[in-house]
Order: sequence, then structure tokens, then C-alpha cells
Amino acid sequence: MPYITDRNEAKRIFDDAGAKGVSVALFCTGSFWNTEAILLAAGNFAEKHGIENIPVVVAMTSLYSHMAQAKRVSYSRDERIGLRAVFDYCKMLCEGPCAPYKNVAVMAHLDHADPKADRRALTENTDILTSVMFDAQGYPYAENLEMTRDYVRDFGSKVLVEGIIENLAVEGAPGKRSGDYVEKAVDFIGKTGVDFLVADLGTEQQSSLTEAVYLGSRARALTEALGRKMLVLHGVSSMKDEDIRGLAGDGVVRVNMWTRIVRTSGQYAAKRLMERMPLIEKGDFEAAEATAYIDDNIFEAARIMEATMDGLGYANFAKR
Repeated sequence: MPYITDRNEAKRIFDDAGAKGVSVALFCTGSFWNTEAILLAAGNFAEKHGIENIPVVVAMTSLYSHMAQAKRVSYSRDERIGLRAVFDYCKMLCEGPCAPYKNVAVMAHLDHADPKADRRALTENTDILTSVMFDAQGYPYAENLEMTRDYVRDFGSKVLVEGIIENLAVEGAPGKRSGDYVEKAVDFIGKTGVDFLVADLGTEQQSSLTEAVYLGSRARALTEALGRKMLVLHGVSSMKDEDIRGLAGDGVVRVNMWTRIVRTSGQYAAKRLMERMPLIEKGDFEAAEATAYIDDNIFEAARIMEATMDGLGYANFAKR
């Protein structure tokens, strides 16, 4: 399956997922190792369940103030290199002549792109992107609406666009939640024409806790008012695993996750590293070389992502 950049092809995938009761996994990355872990997880799940061309979204932020993932990719900390390098790597892994993950349909996503700080990323990378989150949540509502509408007008024929209407909670920084949220969402969607709405459903981004109270009733009210499934959920790291199941039925078409995966896989890899310490101190090359640590990260991250895909209903992609 090719690396997908055609918005209409991607839209068909999301429509199919919604009809089958699947929330598409959007896994973020800030490294080459985590990027391959995403494709490995999807490929393993597809093989186990007999799924052809299993879809997954690989996402990355550019200059997002809470987590600039593209800067983390290279020692140079150049977000332009990080963004292009990771998505070129994705394309090689799933579409190149020696691609090990040809059964994975990769959709590339620019996450949390501020209309001003990330203007370059939003406008110069549409050739390698499937979708973008046009993140104007920090601006006054009227300005947010106007900027989002203009971006959809100028670039909506090239990429799927996520919009957002209010500040989401990030660990250590509470969000903003208004009482007329559903009415405001209907107004926002009608005036901007975005493809997806990043909805505040009670979660907290980059959280180290799993104590969020998922607002399923709000998700269902939004979906009913908007007349279609178009919600995107951030902050899944703060949710209990059991709460992830059934999100598609509430109108959540894709689910964004990164923090818990990277934190947990890092802890696993560090533990394995400590177990190798006697060999490392003796100068054993394989024990000391960074590949061992990276491979442990990939293994554990892929395991977590596979479990997440199961919770999102991915088995429904299998042929009946």
C-alpha cells in the first residue's frame, strides 16, 4: 500500500473505519525508532488478524510549545530536517523497493501546528502530508475561526484539516471549557469547513496519570449535532485502557497517543540496559552499542500500540 498523501483516498479510509466501528490510531513520533515501532505494530496486528493494507496515522509536531517533536529527531534540533526525514523514512518503510511494511497504509499528519509559529510547516509540506491539525486554540474564537477558514480555503484541497475551538488541558496547564461547547462546535464547523474537530472530551495531554474522566455523553452530543463522525481525541495517555473501547461508537474517528507509549517503552529499555550493565562494563560491544537499547524501545512500544489498536476496534478491518 502506498504512503498516502491524497486527501480523498484518506477520507475514504476514515469513512470505512467509521462504518466498521474503528477509531483510526494516530501515533505520534519524535524519533526514527518510534516511527518504525508504529509500522511494526500495525504490521504485526494485520498479520495476526488477516487485514490487508491496515491504516495508521504517523504524526509529528513541529514547533509546538509543549512538545516540539520534529526538533527531537536530530542532534541539530532543526525541525525542518526532523519533519522531512521522518516522513521520508516512513515512505521508505512502507513503499520503497525493500519496504518491510508494505501491508501498512501510512497517513502522515502534522500535529498541533500553530497558524503563525508553524506557518512554514503548514504551507511548505503539503506534498508529504495527509492531514494537519490547524491549531489556533490559543487565539480568540473569532480569530481562530477566521484563520482556520482561510487555511481550509487555501489548502483544504490538498490535505485533510483538523480544527479546534478551545484550549485543551496539558499536564500542568488546565484547559478551558465553555458551557455552550456543542453550539460553538456546530458554528465553527459550519463556518470553517474542517474535516475533523479536535474535541475536548475530558482528557489531559502528556499526562503521567490515567485518571481522566472521558466525557462520552459530550462526544455523542457533538456527533449528533454535527451530523457525522468527525471527532479527534487527544490525551489518550490519561485514559484507562477500558475506556478506549467503544470510542468509535461515540463518533471519535481517530485517537492521538504518544506520551504513555514513549514513557513506558523507555522505562522497559532502561531496565534491560541495567541488566546488561555487567557486560557493558566488560566492554561487550553488542551490550554497549545503542542498537540494543533502541531495539528494546521498539519492541515495547510496538507491543503497547498493538494493544491500543485492539482497543480501538482494529480487528473489524478484517475481511468477513
